[in-house]
Amino acid sequence: MLVICSQWANTDSVFSFGNEWLRDRFIRMQASGEPETRVVVVDIDEASLKSIGPWPWPRHRIADLVENLIGTYGARGVALDLVMPERADADGDTRLAALAQHAPVVLAQAFDYTDRDRQLRVGDVTGGQLARNQGHAAAATGFIANHAGLAKARYTGNIGFIPSADGVIRHLPMVTHFEGNRYVTLSLALMQCCRQAAGTGMANPEAPTYAQTETGAWRIPYSRHWSAYQGISAAQILDMSASRDMIQDRLVVVGSSSLGLSDRVATPLAPSTSGMLVHAAALTTLLDHQAAGEPIKLPGRWIATGFMIAVAFLAAFTLPRFSAAANVALLGGASVIWLCIAYLLTRHDAEFSASGPLAGNVYLLAVAVPYHWQIAQRKSRSLLGTLRQYVATAVVDELLRSDLKDPLTPRLLNVTTLIADMEGYTTYVESLSVEEAAQLTSDFLACLTRPVLAKHGTIDKYTGDGLVAFWGAPLPVEDHADMALEAARNIVEEVRRFSEARKDSGLPRLRVRIGIESGMAMAGDFGTPSRSIYTAVGDSVNVAARLEQVARNQPHDIIIGQGTVSRATRHRFQLLGDFVLRGKGKPTTLFTLESQGAAEKMETAA
Repeated sequence: MLVICSQWANTDSVFSFGNEWLRDRFIRMQASGEPETRVVVVDIDEASLKSIGPWPWPRHRIADLVENLIGTYGARGVALDLVMPERADADGDTRLAALAQHAPVVLAQAFDYTDRDRQLRVGDVTGGQLARNQGHAAAATGFIANHAGLAKARYTGNIGFIPSADGVIRHLPMVTHFEGNRYVTLSLALMQCCRQAAGTGMANPEAPTYAQTETGAWRIPYSRHWSAYQGISAAQILDMSASRDMIQDRLVVVGSSSLGLSDRVATPLAPSTSGMLVHAAALTTLLDHQAAGEPIKLPGRWIATGFMIAVAFLAAFTLPRFSAAANVALLGGASVIWLCIAYLLTRHDAEFSASGPLAGNVYLLAVAVPYHWQIAQRKSRSLLGTLRQYVATAVVDELLRSDLKDPLTPRLLNVTTLIADMEGYTTYVESLSVEEAAQLTSDFLACLTRPVLAKHGTIDKYTGDGLVAFWGAPLPVEDHADMALEAARNIVEEVRRFSEARKDSGLPRLRVRIGIESGMAMAGDFGTPSRSIYTAVGDSVNVAARLEQVARNQPHDIIIGQGTVSRATRHRFQLLGDFVLRGKGKPTTLFTLESQGAAEKMETAA
């Protein structure tokens, strides 16, 4: 919707500045330096003012200039970018009036398009044609025209401009509506004059349809650099020193580039340009239009809209699936592609907004990418919350702070594995309802889980009525054996308290069995692309499972392997003897915690 608004918005809308700025740069890049051989600019420049005298010149000097251009140099037509609202020397005014009536000469008048408290009304407006309706014509509020002695001129052209909001002349009012009449711009009046002189009839008073806009202002293509226009000093025409070949059969625009005459305007090609060059640029486009040499009209607005729709659908697919960096790169690439398309379209459509799709991409960058990034962050926080159910919060925080490129990649680490479950679980729950069995399981697993997480352990998985946990992964821990032993002792204490509470309620007591062993294991994210789990695999893990089974036939709740005993530094152990574990050919020496054994003896005696 943003791009659609930018394409069909008024030229004075908030979208216009970026569009015009971009178009100006495209115009400068595309402007041709090929010499314009159909149009000549006669300049009343500083050298002419120094040679002939300061402005205003005697009117007969201007008449001499026009007569030389037409009679001596054989110009096809002459347009004066000069307004003469005051009478001057009678001879000069008479000669100019005769030239304007009988020769291919176009005089100038300037319409004003600004609402003023006191409207301009200077001189006599001429050259109007009755208008049935305003159509695309620009509406004028006032004028500065020539004096009454020049009112019988056959052709008069408007030299008034309608600058953009930044003061740059990008559009020209090819047709102006004023008090029920229509008046054409200077370049179009010169084309009409030359066609009439050639006997081809009156030219169409409308501007080329490809360049019209709803405001009646025609976008000047500025297809050539100013250096492409041949300029001749007015002094050279007056002293006859210019070459005839430079002017013969060409259209001539007479104006001034002198700073003293203040006829300077800003254009996309330069910040300060003589106003007559704007009319020369318009002449070039009209001549191209007459010769069918203008660029083919293309639907730039629809191309821009279609491009943005494609980008929007692509972004809708990539935003939730790719990273923020990838989406930024994608939108950046789309912007570059659009700049290339807009560059090519500039000459083929004067109305489309070159900056519209860029505004759409900026919106996606500023709003959509951060929004989807926020969604991804919310999901990540949710996943982290889930991870904290299995790994101690301190371990998760340490993982986030670590410099490991991928901390979950499987690695060979020295770990301690703890496996615990409830003795006689099936017997306990077979007489319970489903709800009671579920509650018992949940409460018992809570007794196992809290000590593990409190001692920064990693919960591998729950095994129905028990769990598997390990220390030393995903981050290495020096005292992983002692941490696991402390967690085991706390688990026994938690289960004891839970069991006492059950006994007070007339329920049978519970017992936990724990097996602990330390050694090398492969810890990391294992599985398939569709499903994976963070776990540890290795011989020490298998031994811990066997030790938990040994505890079924022992009066001790915690059975410890020799690997853990050799690594522990803060605990004392009671030797239990050598046992042959399932799957092992040789006996394995087993231990339990010394204090644990003493506590059990006291409990038995009680």
